[in-house]
Amino acid sequence: MDPQGSGPLIAAAQWIQGTLFGTVATVAAVIAVAVVGLLMLSGRINWRHGLVVIIGCFILFGAGSIVAGIQATAGSGPAGY
Repeated sequence: MDPQGSGPLIAAAQWIQGTLFGTVATVAAVIAVAVVGLLMLSGRINWRHGLVVIIGCFILFGAGSIVAGIQATAGSGPAGY
């Protein structure tokens, strides 16, 4: 149960989450990956730096699945953990 008076804070946090993982963020990530890919192919950016950006996008948008997988693995471990 949430503390009394935290309704507006929770609503604001949910709005921020929706904005960060919504359509605008997805479009921005697609454009970023496309630009970084073109820069990598043209030799203007180091491949290692380009891969860091691309992997960062995958981790950002896959964070929910990653956490769910970790929680499922931790929950299925030996008793007492």
